[in-house]
Amino acid sequence: MSPAPVAATTAQVKKELVKFEANTYGVRNAELAATLRLAGGLHTINNRIALEAELHTPHIVQRVRKNLVELYAVMSEAKQLPPGKPGDPIFLVRVKDGETIARQIGLLDARRRAIRGLPNRLTTGSPDELAAIWRGAFLARGVLTAPGRSASLEITCPTTEVAMALVGAAARIGVPAKNREIRGQVKVLIRDNDAIADMLGKMGAVKQQEEWMQQRTERESKNTANRLVNFDDANLRRSAQASVAACARTERALEILGDSVQPHLRDAGLLRLKYREASLDELGAKADPPLTKDAIAGRIRRLLTNADKRASELGIPGTEANLPADLD
Repeated sequence: MSPAPVAATTAQVKKELVKFEANTYGVRNAELAATLRLAGGLHTINNRIALEAELHTPHIVQRVRKNLVELYAVMSEAKQLPPGKPGDPIFLVRVKDGETIARQIGLLDARRRAIRGLPNRLTTGSPDELAAIWRGAFLARGVLTAPGRSASLEITCPTTEVAMALVGAAARIGVPAKNREIRGQVKVLIRDNDAIADMLGKMGAVKQQEEWMQQRTERESKNTANRLVNFDDANLRRSAQASVAACARTERALEILGDSVQPHLRDAGLLRLKYREASLDELGAKADPPLTKDAIAGRIRRLLTNADKRASELGIPGTEANLPADLD
């Protein structure tokens, strides 16, 4: 009997990523540089620049130190620090004479200044190197949350420039990501379930990608079953009917206005039709850029009002013409 699958979590993803075999210099260097940039910093000790990185598992520490030796013939020291919070160990990797390696990796510019983002040569690399940047970033400061409405794959970044570089790298390998400042921290977020699964695979966590997709399927099946069981509830029934009515009126409004509809109103209408069961809060969150509940509701309301006015001028049925006959 095969063992039960392990749920895709941050720890499980990192456990799989540290076993990923990168066989080319460019890919290994991209991962190492990203890990050091997000987990580390440059400090002056006795008038020498030291390169330091704070990591969370011994296996990540071992991988970083191995890459330093094999790629740059640089020895490093490692020690465990007091945990930042219970159960969250921190390991410090330090290269005491770190100026040369920092220059080689691209963490220092020609004037001995620490870069604000990621080295330019990394973000213009091959798809495998761009995926390696994300693998290194996730090993350093990545977090994965469970599938569902609040699902996310996020990276906490030291600067906005680093976040923008990660967003650009993700876009070049076909994964949509956004950078946000949340409670004073700059983060890169992937929130679409399909995009999260795609990035897990590209980073090299293939088994956890499968577990993530399985978790998602099971969660969606459970939610569907719960909705069916509770559908007799009057509030749910009214909510479902309101959704049907809103979508029917929106569809008719877009037919009436045709090419004359204002782009921002058309986009709001298409969003309503694409996510038929979503609340106004959820619709606003899916807009690009995100909108408040009141803003998305106002745009849909103006779309319907404009369409009914146009229908009256043309002498044709308005937006309520498409409402199902059996709607309460």
